[in-house]
Amino acid sequence: MSTISSIEDLEAIYGTPVETSLVKEVDRITPHYRTMIEASPFVALATSGPEGLDCSPRGDMAGFVRIHDDRTVMIPDRKGNNRVDSLRNIVRDPRVALLFLLPGSGNTLRINGRAHLSVAPDLLESFAVKEQAPRSVIVIEVDAVYFQCARAIVRSELWNPDRHIPADALPTAGQIIADLTENRLGGEDYDLAWPERAKASLW
Repeated sequence: MSTISSIEDLEAIYGTPVETSLVKEVDRITPHYRTMIEASPFVALATSGPEGLDCSPRGDMAGFVRIHDDRTVMIPDRKGNNRVDSLRNIVRDPRVALLFLLPGSGNTLRINGRAHLSVAPDLLESFAVKEQAPRSVIVIEVDAVYFQCARAIVRSELWNPDRHIPADALPTAGQIIADLTENRLGGEDYDLAWPERAKASLW
């Protein structure tokens, strides 16, 4: 198998990016990029640590990623499974990357930066939903922000309801866990209890 092993080999195949691919990247949040961040209800958070890489989904009501200023964004860490893989990584390696999705839009938005975790009481309380404050807030200093063109979304037809996958075509969480634990955990009871369990622990 042939392998690309140098930047020169890579550029020989792909060439160099066109000017519009470069000028869209800036080191601050512009008014247009602010609009996109505030409209997004979902972002993927990528981190790196001694054990390897992690990419974690983060979702909430549109605008949940708060723009503190044109070089700083904040993400509340809502309730989850307590694995805290992303948070462990941030504590040891501040480099992060964000990918914002905008339902119905082909464009996505990317941010690269450096993060730290804050547990300042006033800040936590400012992110409270239904009187539930997050246990920490991810504060990200922006190094680069730019939009990603729509080709991936167009090719995948991500927002096309005719392409949505029927629920019964995929394994459930309970089935996966039961299979991995030889039915010690998970199963049908797990799946039946999930909607109420999730409803009670969203925030």
